[in-house]
Amino acid sequence: MEKFVTLTSTVVPLPIENVDTDQIIPARFLKATNKEGFGDNLFADWRYNKDGSPKTNFILNNPAYGGSILVAGKNFGSGSSREHAAWAIDGYGFKVVVSSFFADIFKNNALNNGVLPVVVSAEFLAEIFNEANKDPKLTLTVDLENQTITNNADGKSESFEINSYKKECLLKGLDDIDYLLSKKELIEQYEASKK
Repeated sequence: MEKFVTLTSTVVPLPIENVDTDQIIPARFLKATNKEGFGDNLFADWRYNKDGSPKTNFILNNPAYGGSILVAGKNFGSGSSREHAAWAIDGYGFKVVVSSFFADIFKNNALNNGVLPVVVSAEFLAEIFNEANKDPKLTLTVDLENQTITNNADGKSESFEINSYKKECLLKGLDDIDYLLSKKELIEQYEASKK
């Protein structure tokens, strides 16, 4: 995984609540066994017409918006436990998803795949949506080390929570196996002490 320390980016606002994993990546795309191509099918049913042409009224097809931060409505990632949803978010290029609430399984799958889910207050989320609607060039800064997110339009910040283990993994660019391997010497010392 790539290291994640600080990110400043424009945002893609998706002010829809209760977005489930089937809406993030429809079940018909789950046949693949690797992560390749999932970003192309992110929000496929909302993003494309039946003939494959882009729906002009969907935010990912609006050329005014782009960036590495998806700002989503409350209860993002509910539904089934498919890890493919996190693969699709990452595959599209999002490094952060901001919401006022995430389903636990999605949140963990995102963290395991190098995507940072940032929980903010409902008020802060509403302000981001409001600013993004007025200005597609709005940027947010996400500082993982200090666990803050800042709306650069008005300078307002909020703190966010993250599991300390997952924080360390993201800061160092380690997945679970890489983390375990980084502790190999300590593990060997422990094992030797038990003989």
